[in-house]
Amino acid sequence: MNRRSLLKTIPALAAASQLPAQTSFKGRLRPGLVAYSYRDLLAAKKMTYEDVIRLTADLGFEGLDTTVYWFPDTSSQYLATLRRTAYKNGISLYSVAARVRLSQPTPELRAAEVAETKKWVDVAEKLGATHVRVFGGAIPKGATEAQAIDWAVETFKRAAEYAGSKGIILGVEDDGGLTTNAGPTIEIVKKTDSPWAGMNLDAGNFPKDGYAQVEMAIPYAVSTHIKAMISTPDGKKEKTDFEKLFGMFAKGGYRGFVSLEYEDKDPETAIPVLAPQIIKAARKYAVA
Repeated sequence: MNRRSLLKTIPALAAASQLPAQTSFKGRLRPGLVAYSYRDLLAAKKMTYEDVIRLTADLGFEGLDTTVYWFPDTSSQYLATLRRTAYKNGISLYSVAARVRLSQPTPELRAAEVAETKKWVDVAEKLGATHVRVFGGAIPKGATEAQAIDWAVETFKRAAEYAGSKGIILGVEDDGGLTTNAGPTIEIVKKTDSPWAGMNLDAGNFPKDGYAQVEMAIPYAVSTHIKAMISTPDGKKEKTDFEKLFGMFAKGGYRGFVSLEYEDKDPETAIPVLAPQIIKAARKYAVA
């Protein structure tokens, strides 16, 4: 290309660079799947994590939240095999979901949860994941919610310091107990006050008023799960409106994976039906 031709391209390049500002949303959403969706098959050893990775790709998803409960081991060799399988299938193993429970009533128990988090941060680093999911845990017997939050914050801060040294973000999930609703979960994140700590927002876990709870939590979300069903204001369940939910994520400025966690029976039949709906909604908000 000569100099005159190159100069002619500059106005077009400048115009193209302004395109994102013309869009009506701020999100950048990518469709993913949570390995927990196949929990029964994994637990029965009828599926392997390699099978789940390949199926994730076959269904058209882009990432997998690994839900590590059924890992046969965490050796470097095994994790390297998973990482290779993911690469060969174009799948991002973006998250490690562990059973850490932040709120513990004694220093010794909190230290144990920090150590457990560090273990899974190291696993995430080997997998190439940049997020680790943890739980808030139950409110310890005899404790107030305020005390439980402070204990969770202490654990979360110490764990986030280590995770941050590896470039990995921790997300506390709204999943019963102390973190049943958005309010206390957000308070844990705000009090932790770390760029390496946020909320793993599960839209399907709120017992009431799911959409309103999601809207409250979006600014603090570092990872998200969705389910086939979501709660109504009166605590009933209805089918999730994926386009509405994805639109909320985008409007709220969330960028990242939105992953299906299927909790009913027959995932082999149900997930292939849900996948195109989720991928379509994600594509609508795929570019910021």
